[in-house]
Amino acid sequence: MSRPVFSGHETFRCKTHWLKRGYDFICNEGNFNSDDAVIHLGVGKNMVSSIKFWMKAFNFLNAENTVTDIADYLLNDIDGKDPYFENMGTLWLLHFMLINNNYSTIYKITFIDFHRLRNEIDKVKLQNFIKTICFNGLYSKLYNESTVKKDIDVLLHNYCNYGKENIEEQNTLLSPLNLIRVGSDKETWIFNYINQNNIPAEIFLYAIIKSKGDTMSVSFELLQELSLIFCLDNNELLEIIDRVCCLYPTEIIFSDNAGIKELQFRRIFEETDVLDSYYR
Repeated sequence: MSRPVFSGHETFRCKTHWLKRGYDFICNEGNFNSDDAVIHLGVGKNMVSSIKFWMKAFNFLNAENTVTDIADYLLNDIDGKDPYFENMGTLWLLHFMLINNNYSTIYKITFIDFHRLRNEIDKVKLQNFIKTICFNGLYSKLYNESTVKKDIDVLLHNYCNYGKENIEEQNTLLSPLNLIRVGSDKETWIFNYINQNNIPAEIFLYAIIKSKGDTMSVSFELLQELSLIFCLDNNELLEIIDRVCCLYPTEIIFSDNAGIKELQFRRIFEETDVLDSYYR
């Protein structure tokens, strides 16, 4: 595991308009560390830090504090594909980017490692799971009980739809995906596998391309890992794989020979070409 990050959001979940606001701020030569950032962004000092954190977490801001290509691709006012996140496919893309980028460590741990073991989220069990990972690695000194507890709360608030009656909850970027729901006992949370068949095949293909590296064949184990990220059961995984193959029937083939399942690519796909085909 790379060096874990469990803080930086100042306990604020990512609000719907923050990434666009942060992007425009940087493009207008703004500096998150400047004293007038609170004026230009129209938020308090802690929220300025939080916007910067989420920009990095979603891979919209790089280590040099300049916007990334994917940020320009989505948010540019002239030809950006979805500057105001009006398309549900963009939210699925952002969800994958948050986990794949792994700047905020808890999202990959929760949606892949912890999710692989259980479909129910108990805060204490998740925290102990994270603690074990840190202490079994090189980062025991970076683990802080209070910090990780707050990080878990922020994660749940980022995804859990607490109800339309709460206007503030509606202003959370990823909550429309409804990937996590409150359990009946109000003490646990559940990965939501209900009605996740609205994931665009192009977005899932983009996730495959980003995950597979240079290989031209993708193991079923990797596809199952992606199904954890998107909360797909096995039938839904096979269904979206079929939809991916239908996009490029001669160039992407799903093979199931002698019990060995894999997705085979007959050519190299450019990431932006796949996204272009979706937004077109």
